Amino acid sequence: MRLSQTFGKTLREQPAEVEMASHGLMLRAGLISKLASGIYSYMPLGWRSVKKIQDVMRKEMNAIGGQEINMPVVSPGDIWKESGRWHEIGPEMARFKDRSGRDMCLAMTHEEPVTDLARRFIDSYRQLPCVVYHIQTKFRDEPRARGGLVRVREFTMKDVYSFHTDQADLDRYYPYMCAAYERICRTCGVPVVKVLSDVGMMGGSMAHEFIYVTDSGEDTLILCPECGYAANREVATFNKAPGQDIGSTGQTQAPAEKVHTPGKDTIAAVTGYLGVSPVLSIKTMAYFTQEDNKLVMALIRGDLDINERKLANFLGTSEVRLASHEELEAHGLVQGYMSPVGIKQLKVVVDDSILPEYSYVAGANEPDYHFINVVPGRDFPMESVADIAAAREDDLCPTCNAPLVQARGIEVGNTFMLGTRYSKSMGANFQDEDGTLKPLVMGCYGMGVGRLLACVVEENRDEKGIIWPITVAPYHVHLLSLGTGSQVLDAAEDLYEKIGQLGIEVLYDDRDESAGVKFNDADLLGMPIRVTVSKRSFEAGGVEVKLRAETQSTIVNLDEFEDKIVGLVRQEFSRFMPES
Repeated sequence: MRLSQTFGKTLREQPAEVEMASHGLMLRAGLISKLASGIYSYMPLGWRSVKKIQDVMRKEMNAIGGQEINMPVVSPGDIWKESGRWHEIGPEMARFKDRSGRDMCLAMTHEEPVTDLARRFIDSYRQLPCVVYHIQTKFRDEPRARGGLVRVREFTMKDVYSFHTDQADLDRYYPYMCAAYERICRTCGVPVVKVLSDVGMMGGSMAHEFIYVTDSGEDTLILCPECGYAANREVATFNKAPGQDIGSTGQTQAPAEKVHTPGKDTIAAVTGYLGVSPVLSIKTMAYFTQEDNKLVMALIRGDLDINERKLANFLGTSEVRLASHEELEAHGLVQGYMSPVGIKQLKVVVDDSILPEYSYVAGANEPDYHFINVVPGRDFPMESVADIAAAREDDLCPTCNAPLVQARGIEVGNTFMLGTRYSKSMGANFQDEDGTLKPLVMGCYGMGVGRLLACVVEENRDEKGIIWPITVAPYHVHLLSLGTGSQVLDAAEDLYEKIGQLGIEVLYDDRDESAGVKFNDADLLGMPIRVTVSKRSFEAGGVEVKLRAETQSTIVNLDEFEDKIVGLVRQEFSRFMPES
């Protein structure tokens, strides 16, 4: 392709709305163009990389038994009502009515459509396991798009769905998909970490995310450098041992006693005032549930924090929100002095860090007063106990007790063990070997194409521009001609033809621009190999060849050029292709 004929252009300055380096580089390199918030057009260079990423995905999915299909972007509301998600999903789903008044939506994921297909075409255990996938446009009305292609409203996903006779067969297949996801990312030049994650609106028994670790990410990860434990902070667990000998001070069974604590409305203030360790205090928070707007009291040990995602999952609600000062007052609760003691009308959820063998300091539901000697189970009920604690840096690993570390990252892909979440509600059954009718056991696996592209650029760049992995680069070679002499132009045209005949993709900068402009654009666009034809290169003995990832160039004699360029292309592919 001749750069003079390429649709689009590079930008010298970074647009003002840029939040991440990859976002700015993709706009400046002319890979994408913004149409509206969270909605982008792919320009020719960007679309070439998208198609290569999709080809990598297809190769890996086909290798583990996937069959490619294509499901519609638009879904009838009826199938979402069957699954129950029509009313569970909020305004992020774009709903509308067709001309006949039927509820419709733009699919933000495809569990319902694929389950509808499965109940139509899977009848017998002899057809299982079965794996289908598609690469399709989706729409999710995000409240705040960010980071270019990292969080958008319209996006392209590779969805895979597997159908099994039982959980054991899903357990057998699941690791193959996880390994394929790791190979996809490695081939595209993006290192990822597989972490435990929340099942979210998808449902099911277990889920993992494949995270590209970067400070610009919006997901928080909890990692153990010693044993490899890895989880999204939403679901991460840790060893909740107090970490110190609290001795007999917290083991009294004396009656609860109200004491004056003037102005001490935080854990640090009240425990410091009373001379008590924070591990012997109870932090009390109040939340409203999303669906039924019920007030819930959540308790946790004073040195820990509540994980609102864990709390919402335990309560079976999509979200919880912290009660305001005014809402607490309306329910007779005092901010900073709340306590479960004497509370009967509210549901109380207790973190498992609070133990009945100890006594604690807790609020007295009265300004400037706390209780001491509060014993769980005696002074307040322990009917709903769960892990609702948020893991933090330096907490102890639940597996090996080493200090945990916290990191940020971008979710590139996810995998879910859905089980019978959709097949039961939608009647997707099969006849088993013994003649009984059973619900299909399902797995679901997603990966964002545009988000992976953004991570490729975020990982492979320098201060000058993109450094493409050759596996997904728009072109393998960037050919530049410098000067207007016939020797240079004729040689460049000849090389352009020869490189193409070798089956190597080449972008030829044939524009009438200065050497500085061409070199700057070559660095910005970031093709893996740069070939420069100039009077100076001829005087040095041939043409200049340089890898984008390296600083040094070499002069290659024209008689040796074909062997050199083929060797470099093979070398670059070997850096990113997974081991067989």
